[in-house]
Amino acid sequence: MAVPLYQAKAELFRTLGHPARIRILELLCEGPHAVHELRDHVEIEPSNLSQQLSVLRKAQMVVSTRRDGEVVYSISVPEVRDLLLAGRRILAQLAPEVDLEWAAGSTASRP
Repeated sequence: MAVPLYQAKAELFRTLGHPARIRILELLCEGPHAVHELRDHVEIEPSNLSQQLSVLRKAQMVVSTRRDGEVVYSISVPEVRDLLLAGRRILAQLAPEVDLEWAAGSTASRP
């Protein structure tokens, strides 16, 4: 039986419902990252990072490959970047108090 679109969208947005997962996706929009690189930029315990990556993998938003003995993650579809950019544009209009910078030294063109 097919899943109604509104239910699939709700599940997609639930997947995005954790700050660490958003941060991981932001980093992966820059390009593929090894787990140790993600660990350097996502301020959570390694076990929690692993759990968050697992949620994103299960939702098929990221894919993993092995490179030189380490696991490297990348976004699965470029539209993930578009979704994050849309969120930024919405927040710019609805919540002007939100710091829209990507990270220290970031540029406005990032998600």
